[in-house]
Amino acid sequence: MPNKVFKKSQPKSTITLVPDLGMEVNDIVADFKRNYSHRLGRDQNCRSPHYAYEALSLVVSDRLIERWKDTYNAYRDQGCKRAYYLSMEFLMGRTLSNAMLNLGITDAVQKAMYEVGLDMEELIESEPDAGLGNGGLGRLAACFIDSCATLQLPVTGYGLRYEYGMFCQAIVNGEQVEKPDHWLRYGNIWEIERSEYAYRIKFGGHTERHLDENGNVRVCWVDTHDILAIPYDTPVPGYKNGTVNTLRLWKAAATEEFDLQEFNAGDYAESVAAKNTAENITMVLYPNDANENGKALRLRQQYLLASASLQDVIAAWVRDHGHDFTHFAEKNCFQLNDTHPSVAVAELMRILLDIHGLSWDAAWKITRDTMAYTNHTLLPEALERWSVNLFKQLLPRLMEIIFEINVHFLAEVSAHWPGDTSRQRRMSLIEEGQEQHVRMAYLAIVGSFSVNGVAELHSKLLQQGLFRDFYELWPKKFNNKTNGVTPRRWLASCNPELAALLTETLGDGWLTDLSVLKKLEPLAGDKQFRKRWYEIQQQSKQRLIDFKKQELDVDLSVDALFDVQVKRIHEYKRQLLNVLHVVHLYDRIKRGDTVNWTNRCVLIGGKAAPGYYMAKKIIKLINNVGSVINHDPDVGDKLKLVFLPNYRVSAMEKICPGADLSEQISTAGKEASGTGNMKFMMNGALTIGTLDGANIEIREEVGDENFFLFGLTEEQVEQLRHHYDPVTMISQDEDLKRVMNLLECGHFNQFESGIFDAVIAALKSPNDPWMTIADFRSFVDAQKQVEHAYRDKDRWTKMSILNCAGSGKFSTDRTINEYNREIWHLTPVPIASR
Repeated sequence: MPNKVFKKSQPKSTITLVPDLGMEVNDIVADFKRNYSHRLGRDQNCRSPHYAYEALSLVVSDRLIERWKDTYNAYRDQGCKRAYYLSMEFLMGRTLSNAMLNLGITDAVQKAMYEVGLDMEELIESEPDAGLGNGGLGRLAACFIDSCATLQLPVTGYGLRYEYGMFCQAIVNGEQVEKPDHWLRYGNIWEIERSEYAYRIKFGGHTERHLDENGNVRVCWVDTHDILAIPYDTPVPGYKNGTVNTLRLWKAAATEEFDLQEFNAGDYAESVAAKNTAENITMVLYPNDANENGKALRLRQQYLLASASLQDVIAAWVRDHGHDFTHFAEKNCFQLNDTHPSVAVAELMRILLDIHGLSWDAAWKITRDTMAYTNHTLLPEALERWSVNLFKQLLPRLMEIIFEINVHFLAEVSAHWPGDTSRQRRMSLIEEGQEQHVRMAYLAIVGSFSVNGVAELHSKLLQQGLFRDFYELWPKKFNNKTNGVTPRRWLASCNPELAALLTETLGDGWLTDLSVLKKLEPLAGDKQFRKRWYEIQQQSKQRLIDFKKQELDVDLSVDALFDVQVKRIHEYKRQLLNVLHVVHLYDRIKRGDTVNWTNRCVLIGGKAAPGYYMAKKIIKLINNVGSVINHDPDVGDKLKLVFLPNYRVSAMEKICPGADLSEQISTAGKEASGTGNMKFMMNGALTIGTLDGANIEIREEVGDENFFLFGLTEEQVEQLRHHYDPVTMISQDEDLKRVMNLLECGHFNQFESGIFDAVIAALKSPNDPWMTIADFRSFVDAQKQVEHAYRDKDRWTKMSILNCAGSGKFSTDRTINEYNREIWHLTPVPIASR
């Protein structure tokens, strides 16, 4: 029976809103106890920290939700322009500590937990990392939405709610073993299911054409196999400003829970088959696409993200404005985070054409005026390409739209370069060959008003190489937005002792304006300040040692140089070059060449994609070399090589404050930007790196004398490619010859014959695109400079301070300000304080 209170003839509801939740210690203690005993049903006999973590998270979440509602109402009341960040990954890490920091209640919560006899650190460690990303791309997206909220910009993040995230990595006999990362096993206390905003997503079927009442041809996509996209919303708080934006993640679900007729007929498995098939779409992050089923699943994921997100935005528009899309582009902007969501270009066209009846020209103008594309890779093989046959099978209507977009686009190319058929073939959205493929990056470029790279070199190389034809056609469309990281998580939260020193010295303005750190430069000459800085760095190193002590059977010395390389395992990132240097150091020790020696702990971490054979062999090599070195009594504390298993956001929060040296050693011209380099620099680590990605800009900020440069430039790499001869290089370098001999003779795999043959062959191949051997000598020489500098503790500390001082440019607040100023054009919306 309907509730008469809500009938129009009745007065407005007299439901009394609860008073604002208090932020003081006694308020937090009271709410914690209530949640723990009543909401979760626990008492003093419960010994699991998980429930205490959940009770505290509910306390914090309730306070976020107050501000979340305020933010929603402010955006709605102002009718402001909105931006939407579409990304297949949001590597959020843990939420509790970040939420407390941004709400400004960290001290109050710590005191409250002390009052009830709980260890705050244990509660924070009870939270699983949200497994919604793979690496830099997803972590960047997480930093971006943090900065959007801090800058009070009306931006919503859209992604997928993966049941299983990037796998948990175990090391067994030196090899990577993947285990499921069921991060949602106990649910997610921070999210709210919003099933009232579910949308139907079409797959398969076919198209039919008919005339509408005005005689226009309309297309219907029929006989489809539909699923539902269910949204789950997570609050994203800004730093102490009352703004709480939204991250909306989509979960795939069946349109019917199960087939009752099949169930009644006794076929129980078949009765839930549709449900299982639908839910598989968001079951796992990045399915292995080595086979056709994996490719189809990945394309389904990308379309689910694009279609659900666009339907959501347009449904909100229609609720407020009806079916008049005249001003839609003035009020909305979609930022495509890499090529994965680029199917959004065709999907927006479909919705405007088929659902809302716009003409092609009107729909195309709206699409081109609202879509913006960020490219994150210089590797052609990393750009999405989909078989036309697969596309037709899964998304027949979108394939028709892409073909039509291509026809119009090639006419534009032909008009600009009459008769240049080779250029038309190069630029076509459809790649011809034995099998046709859709070039998704090209679709994103053609359908967007802005295309940006993520570092100055990367953007330049896109314009001169990968997307040169498009740049020549539309030079004003291309721009650069150098990446950054959020200083709230990657300095204030992960390195509280250093953050406290910065605040004591500079005030707290650096948390929202990182350029304030520039004021540290004169203090690098202050002996007392250097002493305090050094002590904090040593404490961070000790915490890193303690963090890994139980997991690793290796004793690390806090006085050694902590040489760190943590990132996805990939040949272009050249963990192999790092290993070659470690073997070189080991060889020196065994030969007694240890005059003026610098003790060094080399820490390497990262995951290899499950199907990436060579990356997995590199992990095995790291572990084998480490096993030999770490157990050799001749080596002792002089050298350690440790592989850090299951690298993830929460691990990086411990690692980056404890690093002395940051390894950023990719082949020049291959790394788009990097963000790990920025996190390390912000925490005072020194960088050894090539002129690649954001390394170039880091070096510009800190000065040549505070950066250890080595290696070929991007231009030199290209020049050498045609006559690269690593075998001759090995024969002409005695150190390198000895290193290769140790690898080739099986010294590190005495009982596993031939296991590293493929790695050795790749190093010695003249076709090695990563040119690892070519940079060996330069790398060794640069590492000698590192050792010399580290032996002078005072000099090293001064360089560390100057690296932190120079990191102001690499805040995502600066990056997002540039996105907004040059692409989105949003107006910040202040939220009334509570």
